[in-house]
Amino acid sequence: MHNPSPLTPYPATVTKIVDETGDVKTFTVEFDDPQVMENFGNKPGQVAQLSVFGEGEATISITSAPTRGKFLEFSVRRVGRLTNVLHQIEAGQKIGVRGPYGNWFPYEMMKGKDLFFIGGGIALAPIRSLIDFALSDQYRKDFGKVEILYGARSYLDLCFKQDLFERWPNCPNTKVYTTLDRPEEGWEGHVGFVPNYVEEVNPSPDNKVAIICGPPIMIKFTLAVMEKLKFADEQIITTLEMRMKCGIGKCGRCNIGSKYVCIDGPVFNLAQLKELPPEY
Repeated sequence: MHNPSPLTPYPATVTKIVDETGDVKTFTVEFDDPQVMENFGNKPGQVAQLSVFGEGEATISITSAPTRGKFLEFSVRRVGRLTNVLHQIEAGQKIGVRGPYGNWFPYEMMKGKDLFFIGGGIALAPIRSLIDFALSDQYRKDFGKVEILYGARSYLDLCFKQDLFERWPNCPNTKVYTTLDRPEEGWEGHVGFVPNYVEEVNPSPDNKVAIICGPPIMIKFTLAVMEKLKFADEQIITTLEMRMKCGIGKCGRCNIGSKYVCIDGPVFNLAQLKELPPEY
């Protein structure tokens, strides 16, 4: 199907919906024209625009890895008018999808290295695509040990529970660390904030890349820990997809200094972020 404009969404069908938490749902989406998926060519770290016809659109990270099948997954937190409308959608309904937009996680730079993922709350979603890419049969040999450290306020706020407790821990040379902010009945795992847990785990910076995504306050304190652990700025990668709006550099809403997040990002290493004005 020919798309006459980069701002025109392709029609797609929601085929599956998973309630991750009380305010997060993961939507599995398939294009109505299979050829669109063949040409879509998304890479881990990229985003798309989801449209609810007659209501508007929102920038959402592509949560699924391209290695997982001929579908896309989007994890959406209910935080505003459009996401509230998305949460009312049922399997079988139509939406629009355009993209993919932005750059992607630097696969070539990561090859041969250990990967240490750090996520908090809904922010595991933007890095889940890279986790599944790295753990796929096709690409697992390209990476060393994979470690995933993830935290949330409570057990009910943990996203992707099947991944965290069943799928990822059973992958070769993979370790998953999960923590809750405070104790609760029935939880026998770690209790404490993500930055403190990172310091406890004490990852070595040797031949390792750290991929971090979470609330700003979590990232701030986690970066301080990574500096203490002697990680170089170039070894630390994050994503700023929440700043994107149109996806193609036209609206200017994601402009930070000389950079446009949708064109130059959303994936940046810490050295690149330090060159930006402080408002990022």
